[in-house]
Amino acid sequence: MRSLVFLLLVAVASARVYTRCEWARVLKANGMNGYRGNSLANWVCLTQWESNYNTAATNRNTDGSTDYGIFQINSRWWCQDNRTPGTTHNGCGVQCSELQSNVNAAILCAKRVVRDPNGIAAWVGWRNNCRGRDLSSYVAGCGV
Repeated sequence: MRSLVFLLLVAVASARVYTRCEWARVLKANGMNGYRGNSLANWVCLTQWESNYNTAATNRNTDGSTDYGIFQINSRWWCQDNRTPGTTHNGCGVQCSELQSNVNAAILCAKRVVRDPNGIAAWVGWRNNCRGRDLSSYVAGCGV
């Protein structure tokens, strides 16, 4: 029990809410600008609408799965949370909690998600708020 409490405290301590420009620089440094044809502005827009740049964000879905971290990556398909009912796939091979405490793991998993046939359209936040729009304001003034 003490181990679980410690791990939860570490995850919370590692959680962070980025500013738009801080996050844009992190994404750029991790090779996201142009990744699978998606501009840096697309990634910044996506994460603004999915989590408001919050690495600790979670959202429980009606099917019992949960979306985790700054990209809101789903526990049914991409990570393991040991509580999602039914069949799960863990396509990124990570614990969902790692997507909240390790931004590099979250970025690697997002790169995996975007390689699937739906691409960046796998994210509802991107489809509803970013697709087909001028996204230049998402990186404006960031020096990226």
